[in-house]
Amino acid sequence: MWFKNLKLYHLTQVLELTEDDIQDKLAEFPFRPCGSQELATMGWTSPLGQGDMLVHSAAGKFWVTLKKQERLLPAAVINAELAEKVALVEAETGSNVGKKAQQEMKEEIVQRLLPQAFTKNSFSHGFISTQDNLVVVDASADGKAETFLAMLRKALGSLPVVPLAKQSVQAELTHWLTDNSVPNDVVILEEAELRSMEEDGAIVRCKNQDLASEEIMNHLSAGKTVQKIAIEWDETFSALLQEDMAVKRLKFTDVMTEQNDDIPREDKLAKMDADFALMSAEIVRFSKRLVEIFNLQQEQE
Repeated sequence: MWFKNLKLYHLTQVLELTEDDIQDKLAEFPFRPCGSQELATMGWTSPLGQGDMLVHSAAGKFWVTLKKQERLLPAAVINAELAEKVALVEAETGSNVGKKAQQEMKEEIVQRLLPQAFTKNSFSHGFISTQDNLVVVDASADGKAETFLAMLRKALGSLPVVPLAKQSVQAELTHWLTDNSVPNDVVILEEAELRSMEEDGAIVRCKNQDLASEEIMNHLSAGKTVQKIAIEWDETFSALLQEDMAVKRLKFTDVMTEQNDDIPREDKLAKMDADFALMSAEIVRFSKRLVEIFNLQQEQE
């Protein structure tokens, strides 16, 4: 299972955790399916997709998975039924249905339709590396990452983390282009987002564009800064690196993803274990490199 996004967090205190510790704590908050009158439920499930173990460890890194199930009840369906019911009542009584009465009708419709609604499952993956004081969440949105961390904190009792970068690195990303100061293990690709520093300022998004071109330099000379930039790192993966140090559209190279192809296809669990060990080690290596590149050591002290 290869992560597609990265939200990186620094543990501000040493966590003394073992696989058994985490298993026992997560077992108090396991996933359970939605009841007939529940809109959504959330809890921990097996990262490997089977068995009772709610944590999978490899080389000191603990992989955990949060599962969410929600009932799909489209607002259009509810509103259509509500409109019909309101029209019927108004026709029978000859008076308008007030907002409070409509809200009560709507709640009754939701309760009646919920047991018939389809359910949708979604999964959030992450891992803890206590030896590296790092927590990684595979999430593209802040809200999803924060939910994952909140549930993990609830289960573990404590999770003292801060973002890997507490401040924007837009100035440093901009210097990569203006000063040609790109680190030697980073290759700039042909995609970026530039933004004016003024309130409600202009935004320029470009793809398939040489970022060293005169056109891009003119935007930067006019005061725009780099908010997002596509990179390839150390022949390991390509991604979109953001000014808040979030990583999106993470795609590992074939050289990486094919390293464990010698494991028999039928031995799915062994393949997942090997892939996680390989992937998590590279993510930790990348996070340490980010700390070096952007001089984040002082922020973490």
